[in-house]
Amino acid sequence: MDTIRIACPCHFGLESVLKFEASKIGGQDISVTDGRVSFSGDISVLVRANLWLSTAERVLVQLAEFDAVTFEELFQGVKAIPLEDYIGEKDSFPVKGYSLNSELHSVPDCQSIIKKAAVERLKSRYGISYFEETGDTYLIRFSILKNHVTVYLDSSGAGLHKRGYRRNSNAAPIKETLAAGMVDFARVRSDSTVCDPFCGSGTILIEAAYKALNIAPGLKRSFSSEKWGWVPSSVWTEERQNAMDSIKKGTDFMAYGYDIDPECVALAQENCRKAGIHKRIQIKQADIRDYKNESGTITICNPPYGERLLELKEAEKLYEIMGQRFNADKESPCLVISPHEEFEKIFGKPADKRRKLYNGMLKCQLYMYFR
Repeated sequence: MDTIRIACPCHFGLESVLKFEASKIGGQDISVTDGRVSFSGDISVLVRANLWLSTAERVLVQLAEFDAVTFEELFQGVKAIPLEDYIGEKDSFPVKGYSLNSELHSVPDCQSIIKKAAVERLKSRYGISYFEETGDTYLIRFSILKNHVTVYLDSSGAGLHKRGYRRNSNAAPIKETLAAGMVDFARVRSDSTVCDPFCGSGTILIEAAYKALNIAPGLKRSFSSEKWGWVPSSVWTEERQNAMDSIKKGTDFMAYGYDIDPECVALAQENCRKAGIHKRIQIKQADIRDYKNESGTITICNPPYGERLLELKEAEKLYEIMGQRFNADKESPCLVISPHEEFEKIFGKPADKRRKLYNGMLKCQLYMYFR
């Protein structure tokens, strides 16, 4: 295969970051829609996408797109896809997807039709009537949006936010992909000093270290496409070695994390060790009332939100304290993510810049202070 069309979903608000990442790994003909970046490339680009894209949720191989308002149109559209170019006669090919604002609104029915069409296509090509599906897994994903169908193969397997370093988390973790986007907006570099005064499980600090040291976020995990017959293992070997060789070991980057909860401190320390960057990150127990952002330090944090009334008032008190303790300027910027619509008022000063982001289904703002 010379050229593959690749689609990568992402958190709303991170499209610009992901577009830049896609260009860095060699993606061509890049297009951006809400919550998704698509680009073209060869098999090496597909592999690099899984290893390197820090803000993508997964890497999908786009197989086809067409319009369908009936199940027959859906069936024929999928049946026309040359699935035999990808899926072997013993391979497994489950189907997952979603439908929004479309005539074909029943997801289980759409799954059933797509599975049936895939079986019929492969039956006609392999000359068999039964598929044991004991081989490698080729997850077929579909999206139907306003009657427009797009069909993909999921090359990632587990979501890309599962880096392999955070097997445990505290009660309200921030997703690795969102943390990586925040780090990018903070312009963390190889000589930066980063601090998170609400470090929780350490995700923001670890993602900052990965960015500063140029560590591929997928380097410590596996992907379903590593077992695909049409993706040579030699490409994976080469790209993993290239990623290892690209790590910047002689940098001045350091990070510091604080949390009032000793269990979070222990958890963050453990995750830093699993990530292999514990020598670059120091985690200690401390109260936000004692925090002082040193000159030249980038502060990035995800403070407690407070979903119940009492918790909300406690969170608002923390925002007041943060406003008193955070002294932002050009050399010492502060970035805070929060869903609270009155954050700036409680914090005590308007943000120099804001960006709308989603933490799961929760609409937030990334408040950026740098002067």
